[in-house]
Amino acid sequence: MDAAQYIRRHHRHNPSRQQCASVVVKHIKAPVDIVWSLVRRFDQPQNYKPFVSRCTMRGGLSIGSVREVDVKSGLPATTSTERLELLDDTEHILGIKIVGGDHRLKNYSSILTVHPEVIEGRSGTLVIESFVVDIPNGNTQDETCYFVKALINCNLKSLSDISERMAVQNQM
Repeated sequence: MDAAQYIRRHHRHNPSRQQCASVVVKHIKAPVDIVWSLVRRFDQPQNYKPFVSRCTMRGGLSIGSVREVDVKSGLPATTSTERLELLDDTEHILGIKIVGGDHRLKNYSSILTVHPEVIEGRSGTLVIESFVVDIPNGNTQDETCYFVKALINCNLKSLSDISERMAVQNQM
């Protein structure tokens, strides 16, 4: 399958007029098991998300679990409360919904999927993250989508860097 087919299959959002939705795609030169090992750790987003300073879990690592995330300075937020909506280790799907915090991402939910692919003749990973979120008062749809996509791109760049480093270490 290609990215468009995965998006149609797993990344369906139905935004209202007061919301924006989009998709970010990243190709990572590391095997899917390495990438998924980082992504699936709902309890440890700081392992690859550079804006997360700390994460405290309420409950175990299961659907409905909630994490309290402390955000590093530099973003217009200090905390985010997030619920695990979907964790599928077979299909490699992670779904998250933000349920609280001091930020402007109201009614935010995202789906992140990882898929095996071949990059330059080696095992690689196609990562797709989609989201839907309310457009804050005073912002346009374009501004809101741009901001969220910039955050996701930063997270996925970090995920890529860490995964690729781990893949190189595993080859030694």
